[in-house]
Amino acid sequence: MADVKEQRFCIKFCFKLNKIAAETHRMLKGAFGEQALIQARKFEWFKRFKDGRESVEDRKHSGQPSTCTSPEIIAKVREVILEDRLFTMFVIALDCHTARF
Repeated sequence: MADVKEQRFCIKFCFKLNKIAAETHRMLKGAFGEQALIQARKFEWFKRFKDGRESVEDRKHSGQPSTCTSPEIIAKVREVILEDRLFTMFVIALDCHTARF
């Protein structure tokens, strides 16, 4: 998919030009083709800008921390797998969250 942040900037630009959400959707579909965000996502971001939001960045939210996909963790998981190939994904994930790494 084309860069999502780039498309958010385009949506914000269209909003600031007083384009309507449907027109913005058509323009992005024309520019990005099959790589364009789905209509619902475009409309959602258009509404956010209409409600006063300025940033195109994702807001911080709860959930799995991004550190679980750091290069260090990936290397450690690979090491664990090579040590014991019978480990399941569940056991590896559990170890990751219980600080075995």
